[in-house]
Amino acid sequence: MRVGRWLLVLVPLVLLGLERPPVLPHAPAPDPRALVPRVVPIPPDNPQTPAKVELGRRLFYDPRLSLDGKVACASCHRPEFAFSDGGNPVSVGVFGREGTRNAPTLTNVAFRRRLFWEGRSPRLELQAVGPLTAHHEMGMEPEALARRLSSIPEYARAFQEVFGEPPSLKNVAFALAAFERTLLSYNSPFDRFVAGDDRALSPAALRGMELFFSERGDCFHCHVGPEFTDDEPRNTGLYTVYPDVGLARITGRDEDVGKFKTPTLRNVALTAPYMHDGSKKTLREVMEHYNRGGEPNLNADPLIRPLGLSESEVDDLVAFLESLTDAQFISNPALLPSR
Repeated sequence: MRVGRWLLVLVPLVLLGLERPPVLPHAPAPDPRALVPRVVPIPPDNPQTPAKVELGRRLFYDPRLSLDGKVACASCHRPEFAFSDGGNPVSVGVFGREGTRNAPTLTNVAFRRRLFWEGRSPRLELQAVGPLTAHHEMGMEPEALARRLSSIPEYARAFQEVFGEPPSLKNVAFALAAFERTLLSYNSPFDRFVAGDDRALSPAALRGMELFFSERGDCFHCHVGPEFTDDEPRNTGLYTVYPDVGLARITGRDEDVGKFKTPTLRNVALTAPYMHDGSKKTLREVMEHYNRGGEPNLNADPLIRPLGLSESEVDDLVAFLESLTDAQFISNPALLPSR
């Protein structure tokens, strides 16, 4: 892989004043009122059943799925923070092992075409295996996980009832995926506005929405559709030299250095800190980064350019982002631990 050599020449080239590619024409801004929820896609090999969803919910909140018995899925995806990591820049796994990336929200994760920050997993069932077995997350070997769950009578019975077989890494992942497909959030002030409530948004949020869906604010090209993401990996000019090379770690291509998947903006006000490494503490910091056009980087997406927004316009954009918060979602008893 040529990533190391690429990093060595990146700064000199930037200092020479190489220009970024021109901004290409894009589709026009959508009508915000057209951004209505979609039907949840269910894979044919993992049909939803109430029993499977309930099993997945129990597993999601159970730290016994981890090597030291102290880390659950919910340890890094906490419901009160829209199933993100609640103020931690990066997640801490078993035995205090620290990761390198910020745990993203699971809001409406059923609709994600790509999972993980570099988008390396195409479906929830595959994604769930990663944290369960990762050394710095839950740290379990597949056989050890199966043995532990089989030794717990209520799990042994539940897996037999749901899957017709004993616990295994595969059916743990399938149960978790079934539960995660129920993490649906469509009752924010913005959603109520889309549904026809003209008083749902504050004047500042309305101004911010107009900016968001304009070429001037230029947010909607990447944060598209009802989920406010195109799921594409992009370099947003966060750094001139990236400590974490992002997508290039998977592809080995120089042009993929610093590319990370566009996150959803639903419930974004609850999911600080921001960016793949949790390096931005507030939404205002994020907006100021984009307003100044990011840091010099040859791989920066052509859309990353100075916006020239005023302080009050940045405030309005933040107000709109806050209007994507669904208070009902984070208190929904069906999504919380079983009593």
